[in-house]
Amino acid sequence: MINNYINVIGAGLAGCEAAYQIAKCGIPVHLYEMKPHKKSPAHHSNNFAELVCSNSLKAQRTSSAAGLLKEEMRQLDSLLLKCADKCMVPAGGALAVDRYIFSNLVTDAIRSMDNIEIISEEIKEIPTDAITVIATGPLTADDLCKNIIDMFGGSLSFFDAAAPIVTADSIDKEASFFQSRYDKGDGDDYINCPLNKEEYELFYKELISAERAPLHEFDVADPKVYEGCMPIEVMAQRGEDTIRFGPMKPVGLRDPRTGHRPWACLQLRRENAEGTMYNLVGFQTNLKFAEQKRVFGLIPALKNAEYVRYGVMHRNTFIDSPRVLNSDFSAKCNPDLFFAGQFTGVEGYMESASSGLMAGINAVRRFKGKETLTLPKETMIGALSRYITDESIVKFQPMGASFGLLPELSDRPRDKKLRGEKYAQRSLEVLDSFKLERL
Repeated sequence: MINNYINVIGAGLAGCEAAYQIAKCGIPVHLYEMKPHKKSPAHHSNNFAELVCSNSLKAQRTSSAAGLLKEEMRQLDSLLLKCADKCMVPAGGALAVDRYIFSNLVTDAIRSMDNIEIISEEIKEIPTDAITVIATGPLTADDLCKNIIDMFGGSLSFFDAAAPIVTADSIDKEASFFQSRYDKGDGDDYINCPLNKEEYELFYKELISAERAPLHEFDVADPKVYEGCMPIEVMAQRGEDTIRFGPMKPVGLRDPRTGHRPWACLQLRRENAEGTMYNLVGFQTNLKFAEQKRVFGLIPALKNAEYVRYGVMHRNTFIDSPRVLNSDFSAKCNPDLFFAGQFTGVEGYMESASSGLMAGINAVRRFKGKETLTLPKETMIGALSRYITDESIVKFQPMGASFGLLPELSDRPRDKKLRGEKYAQRSLEVLDSFKLERL
């Protein structure tokens, strides 16, 4: 029997976005969240929409893939972006937030909606009492995960990592300087920690030989490590200059002490509105905590750093969406069951939220007996949903927003910036027309 409410399982980014989209249409929502009684290994707060790995929601400018995705979400009345815009912290051209204020804002917004009943309970089996959106995230609890795997005949998984956070007053000001790369932002959005050639070579040598933490509770005989969250020590093993042209690239920076570009440079991004904490950009890691302090302390600006949180590595699980999902995020085996978030194989905070937004919209349409929707292929949200459900993909791996997912432009400019602007213009025009016709 299908009741007169919709279930949403999980109050992360995707679940909160889905619950909001459903509730604002006047439909009751049963929002199940196992916090505070139980938390995944990567979660610490009792609040909803907890940002685990980073406080950055990626690029702001609409002419970037990540920025276009966010603008499309704004056009579709995203709750998450409303909250993000209220708690921004300086981050050059990126939209970064105070993660604690952000989570509080989302939690308060969801709790204040009359149509949402919050049920603090772990769901161990997929409900059959109502249309349901599963948004339990990449660390779905074991019992429910097993139930889903049994339903679909298997799942995939990969491992990703979070970067450490240090206190601002423990960063050596004499060995660091404020500057945004290419002077984007207000000039003091990032603290830069430069290294000369000798300092970098010592740091690199110790990094690749440092002791890593064991990965408990998982089968790690052959773990897949997702490229977008690759631990810095794993990346470094690809070659001595790999991280110097990656997270530690000095391009666009000038050390005021020397007047020259550093040999390598770690950037620290503000973690909270007060600027009392900074995270190590691109330094996701699985080193043991003592090793993180020792090895990262070889970077002169961090020699006396105090860690608010050490980096951790954990398993992320996702379903084989091309085989089991439709592009409207419904299950092929059950049109009343929708999935959203990283569990579907979209990668990134806002990518997850956008899937929750669309799963919520389609759950409403299903509830009302209307045809479900997939956004046009020219939009970033539509392209992502089509990619993760493309049956021609044999070895499915998570995907974030990218212009490579969009149909080619008929008049493709050679200039990358102009090309991004063209993609964005086309997408937003198509989305506006689609909304007028269908939403």
